[in-house]
Amino acid sequence: MPEETIVTLVSLLAPIIIILVIIIAASIRIVQEYERGVIFRLGRVIGAKGPGLFFIIPIIDKMWKVDLRTLTMDVPPQDIITRDNVPVRVDAVVYFRVLDPVRSVVEVSDYIFATSQISQTTLRSVLGQAELDDLLARREDINVKLREIIDEATDPWGIKVSVVEVKAVDIPQGMQRAMARQAEAERERRGKVIAAEGEFQASEKLAQAAEVIGRQPMALQLRFLQTLSEVAAEKNSTIVFPLPIELIRPFLDGMGQMQKKGS
Repeated sequence: MPEETIVTLVSLLAPIIIILVIIIAASIRIVQEYERGVIFRLGRVIGAKGPGLFFIIPIIDKMWKVDLRTLTMDVPPQDIITRDNVPVRVDAVVYFRVLDPVRSVVEVSDYIFATSQISQTTLRSVLGQAELDDLLARREDINVKLREIIDEATDPWGIKVSVVEVKAVDIPQGMQRAMARQAEAERERRGKVIAAEGEFQASEKLAQAAEVIGRQPMALQLRFLQTLSEVAAEKNSTIVFPLPIELIRPFLDGMGQMQKKGS
């Protein structure tokens, strides 16, 4: 074959080969394990493919990659007025993932932005119906309610909301001081109630002891001697105490009888 013919043939085949390489390169698509490729053919969706290597028709087919991993989204701080008219600033975090790649592309233009907006509005709506005490003490119940509402709203988009957590509740300084005073007053009230209950129980025990002593007069003398022993244990230099007449009455009676006999 003449050299001129070979050069002519190569010059003719080279553009065709280059075009074929370009077409093949444009047809190859690689989708990761955690992704799915939503294919549109002439504007109509034909399904989601992946993971792995596959081919599409250039120009005719278009593909959108959708991440199926769980995404973490911070809800920006929201200024909220609770049901008991307390202004608070609350932020939250939302964990969600795509369950249906086709619906996440077809039903909504940007599912991440849409989920963020519905999370913000739901956060303001739900927390605006709660009182401050519930917001601080019943946060788990509020988290569950937020997750259910957001999950129901995003379900038509093929989104599954797994967790919603209220991260922080910022209360104005004035309200914090008022709550501190309230907590201090509550602790003082409890202390007084406990002290009063102790006095009441002590009075009941004293009444019972007085009843026992009233039935047994000698018990009073024994109690007196026990008190004297306790006082003597303190190592005082001088102890002054009254002498009960009941202790010396037998001696006085004996002396009286002896005087009568002598007279």
